Amino acid sequence: MMKMAWIRAKKLPWIWFSPLLIYGFVFFAGHAEIIRQFEWHTLDWRTKLRTHFQPPPDPRIAIVIFDDDTENRIEPWPVDRKWHAAMVQVLALAQASVVSWDVILDSNRSPEGDSQLAAMAGAAGGAGTRVITAAVSTADQTDVVPGQEGPTKPLPKVAGDISKLLGEEHAIVPFSALCQSSWYGFADVPPGPDGMRREIPLMVRIGRQVYPSLSLQTLLVYFGVKVDDVLVRLGDAIYFPVAGQMRRVPISDEGKYTLNYRYDHVGSPSDFPFFSYGALLIGLNEHFQGNKGDGPPPPDLKGKIVFMGQAVTGKADVGPTPLSSLTPLVLIHANLVNNVLASDFVRPASPWLVWPLIIGLGYIGVWIGLRRSLVAITLFTLAGVGCIVSAASLAWIAGSISVPLVMPVVGFAGLQFVVIGQRMLTERRGSEQVKRMFSSYLSPDLLKKVLHEKGVMTVGGERKPVTILFSDLRGFTTWSEKTREDVLIPQLNEYLGAMVACIHANGGTLHKFIGDAVMAVWGDLISDGPVADANKACRAALAMKAHLDQLNAQWAAHGRHTLQMGVGLNHGNVIVGNIGSPARMEFTVIGDSVNLAARLEGLTKEYEATIIVGESIQGLVGGQFQIRSLGHAMIKGKAAGVPIFELCGEI
Repeated sequence: MMKMAWIRAKKLPWIWFSPLLIYGFVFFAGHAEIIRQFEWHTLDWRTKLRTHFQPPPDPRIAIVIFDDDTENRIEPWPVDRKWHAAMVQVLALAQASVVSWDVILDSNRSPEGDSQLAAMAGAAGGAGTRVITAAVSTADQTDVVPGQEGPTKPLPKVAGDISKLLGEEHAIVPFSALCQSSWYGFADVPPGPDGMRREIPLMVRIGRQVYPSLSLQTLLVYFGVKVDDVLVRLGDAIYFPVAGQMRRVPISDEGKYTLNYRYDHVGSPSDFPFFSYGALLIGLNEHFQGNKGDGPPPPDLKGKIVFMGQAVTGKADVGPTPLSSLTPLVLIHANLVNNVLASDFVRPASPWLVWPLIIGLGYIGVWIGLRRSLVAITLFTLAGVGCIVSAASLAWIAGSISVPLVMPVVGFAGLQFVVIGQRMLTERRGSEQVKRMFSSYLSPDLLKKVLHEKGVMTVGGERKPVTILFSDLRGFTTWSEKTREDVLIPQLNEYLGAMVACIHANGGTLHKFIGDAVMAVWGDLISDGPVADANKACRAALAMKAHLDQLNAQWAAHGRHTLQMGVGLNHGNVIVGNIGSPARMEFTVIGDSVNLAARLEGLTKEYEATIIVGESIQGLVGGQFQIRSLGHAMIKGKAAGVPIFELCGEI
């Protein structure tokens, strides 16, 4: 049984193995960094497309940006921290749940401003508005020991190799008084090779301790989760309890989270609520002082997570994102928190689903390539690429499912290129085969026309109406027996060459030489209709007679033997095709009409006529040529006499 399967496999065309070879190559090539970057760019394109269909962000998030307008209203960045203290105060009065500053407030800037900020952060926390500020890792030695002051503590339950985590031996944290009155999280968000931030560390290693990032710290503080209740499994996820249920945030073995970036403050109502630092501070301050004024009512920030960032021209903390070339980086943290609040995570498509589908599509392409036209193959290739791109885009838009796009498209298009190339090579070989087969039978013009006709490559047993010509030399046997070969062969070749030229000049197919006899057919490969085919055959026969007369005159002038010829013409339905044995095939025609044409040629000597045609020819060309009736002749195999005619000339 296994032996038979192996034999069948060996007989399969190599093209059936090409999908596995090509897709196997592109699957492993897809792990190259340059391909991964290209894949990221296609996902960025899908992310931009998704903005037209996605729902609004979680309403619990708001963004406040210290911008150019704020500089004009207050003072240039970095401002005295009394302004930050004032902002914390009004946000606490507005009952914001968490105020998360993507700003590093490390060293003492002004004793009074720092003191106000630290005090206000503590007071706001007591009132229910908790404050979080940013820290960063550094290779430079500092005298700071993270986790010693205030509520910020390292994550105690981390399973996995923490040496793979982003981190350094030292850290820059907020000034001491602020550390004691508020939390901090690490804002390390290094860009990828192309400057884009798509994978974000959710924890940072400082020495041998692991601390939450600014985003993770924001979530833990918002949900009231203690670090002792957080379980980190590198390569799997971060787990923490919320309202009796366990939240899961997927991470890599490097502690990185793949950001499902959706919102970028594009000014649409479906994006994050966005406020200018200066305008919000002044507006809330006036509102809580009772100065209502004529302006719009203050925004409702009750229970919200308010992210604070900075985007002053020339000092901006900005960078490229999938939706914009210059985005305040605080929006990265906001998008991450939105992902967790909405359980909107990137879900990689299973390769066990994607690749079998792509391979199956490839095999459909091979099947089409072996059975359909090049136009059909090309259209299928374009449709296949369109389907892959559409499916990947739809999966990302509808379910945040990340389907690999670059290598499946490259693999499919590459496979179709191979199939098209194989098909073109096969057709070229077939064309060359036809050329070799028919080059001696057809004139160059007729051969070119044949090669452009559909179906020529698969000439088989097909019944067609054709006109058949047989010609033969009279007395050739006697002459050949008494003539030297060096005289006989050149003269016979000269004669046959002239006859073939007449046939080709009138669009006929030379089928064979039978000694000195010639067989030609009209309508077997290319037909202009029975009447036209018969007319061409008659002109060819008359041209053969005229050329032989010219040759005889030349031969007689040189004392050489002259030749006499008989021609038989008949029209009828015959079988056209490649006939013979597997070892030797011959393109020819068979049927009763062929036999009758041969018999008519044999009657030319008896009736002393050069060209005799059958009744079918007379009926087709009677008005175009001079035709004389010769009566009825008894033909072998026919019960009754057959009308025969002599072709004398063209009218």
